[in-house]
Amino acid sequence: MGADREGGARRKPARAVAYIACGVVVLAGCASMPDSGDLRGVESTPRQDTQVRVFAMPPQEDASQAEIVQGFLEALTSDDPRYKTARMYLTAKAARGWQPELSTTVLAGGPSTEPVRNPGGREDNDTFTYTLTGDRVATVDSQQAYSPADGRYSQRVHLTRDAKSGQWRIDALPQGVVMGNSDFQRNYMSVNKYYFASNTTAGATSEPIAVADPVFVRRRVDPMTQMVRSLLNGPTSWLGPVVRSSFPTGTALQKGVTALTPDDQNKLTVPLNQKASRVGLARCNEMATQILYTLQTMTPTVDKVELQAANGAQLCLLDESDAKDFAAHGPIKQPEYLYFLDDKHRLVRMPSDGHGTHADPVPGALGTGDTQLGSVAVSRDEESAAGVGLDGKSLYVGSLVSGASLGDPVLTSQGKTEDDRLTAPSWDAQGDLWVADRDPKNPRLLLLQKGAGQPITVEMPGLDGRVESVRVAADGVRIALVVEKNGKRSLFIGRIQRTGATGEQPVVSVLELRSATPDLEEITAMSWAGDSRLVVVGREQQGVLQMRYVQVDGSTPEGPAPAALTGVKEIAASEDDKLPLVADSEDGIVRLPTGAQWQKVVKTGSAPVYPG
Repeated sequence: MGADREGGARRKPARAVAYIACGVVVLAGCASMPDSGDLRGVESTPRQDTQVRVFAMPPQEDASQAEIVQGFLEALTSDDPRYKTARMYLTAKAARGWQPELSTTVLAGGPSTEPVRNPGGREDNDTFTYTLTGDRVATVDSQQAYSPADGRYSQRVHLTRDAKSGQWRIDALPQGVVMGNSDFQRNYMSVNKYYFASNTTAGATSEPIAVADPVFVRRRVDPMTQMVRSLLNGPTSWLGPVVRSSFPTGTALQKGVTALTPDDQNKLTVPLNQKASRVGLARCNEMATQILYTLQTMTPTVDKVELQAANGAQLCLLDESDAKDFAAHGPIKQPEYLYFLDDKHRLVRMPSDGHGTHADPVPGALGTGDTQLGSVAVSRDEESAAGVGLDGKSLYVGSLVSGASLGDPVLTSQGKTEDDRLTAPSWDAQGDLWVADRDPKNPRLLLLQKGAGQPITVEMPGLDGRVESVRVAADGVRIALVVEKNGKRSLFIGRIQRTGATGEQPVVSVLELRSATPDLEEITAMSWAGDSRLVVVGREQQGVLQMRYVQVDGSTPEGPAPAALTGVKEIAASEDDKLPLVADSEDGIVRLPTGAQWQKVVKTGSAPVYPG
């Protein structure tokens, strides 16, 4: 529960704001408030600088019912680690039973408070009830996982007057906390914790692939320790079925450890309990890699991790430069080239570093122009490519080696029009090829193992609509799908699960599809742009076309959106965020290097892609 306040002449928040850099504490006063009146919103808290911590003020003597409710809501948006001050607004029994960590409900404008009259007009001078209302935006569950939400929020808080002291306190309230969106953005930040794909390795190696599991933690309540504890607790339930953790079950921080801080050499020492004391060196290095990858998404001040046993002995010490030897993170390899189709509908390439404007045909049959292509995908090792013919009917796979022939199509659609045939393909981390057939008589998502053989129809029990676009993440366990239904195109993220005995054709499923762009009704292009981030082109209802970044959980990442660009038809990004965005626009193929404006690459071309 919390406070997002809308404009108007409202009281100052009942908080103390601590300016850490200066060591000065400023106390905000608390004006009196009525205990009845019209429906009203709790004013939003202005964004605070990252060096500022906000602490709640305890209830004043003889505070009214409304002051208690408003003070409590304010206390929920403070940086009080265990909500100690918020509990002061509750009766002793309510304080013991309240569990703020169970959930966070995010409202568009913060909770409005409305007094509830007793039935029949009867007055009770020692009890009072308020209804908290608002429009839902999202929820964060007990695992710290974010989910978009909608609909109306309505919950009651009940107050009672203590018979001895005469002070009002809350004695019944909903579990969890509630706050407005601006307070949520000030209080919380999204951080990726990392696990390993259960049934996927990097290319032809046995190296595990790190998978990002985004969660939200309180920004100024020791986020480093929060993240380590969250990592040790295991993956969120959505990702859990397809990842593993190298930490033994039951591993936790050693009893008595309350805060983790790196030393002046940027080394973080993590004391673990007895459950981790007998791990071998290889497994310990994987554990340290999980911690290092997790913390490096939130701070640059950790480049070494030491894990300690319960007796204080060193289990392992991992340096940043060694982590890549224990788990792949992001693309299997640094993409060498950017690929696209030239004006002859043949596959061409240029160096991926964002320099130069000259493209050469790729080696092999796909670069000759003998088979005109409409869309392409290049394998993550850049040794093979797949292309859909210009009419969308046939899928070809060829080697990117000089002199390599193309052969017959590996897949043919029976759709009557180009829009009812094959989508652009996509390669996963294991070298398997994905494509959707949009034939209205038999719409399917298909997988071709190593880009050949009999296509496997992917089971999608939660799908409601037709797949229009497919992009598999670098980790191989998540897939982004643009799904069309009733003229609306939405972006969904699904979990890839494979079952079956070794050596047999697997059963492949995409499960628990969840929306990544609930506020957009027309997605025209999308691409993975990081471990848990995508770049999309789409529009809101009755809005204009826009380009933005989105998180896989449906939240909006911090930082600016890409620079505006008109007439975007396709967008390409790499999970390696050092590489520029590339788009097919009305000006041709253009790219957006970091910190620069869009630059023209070639005037004529289409379907730009990075490997994957």
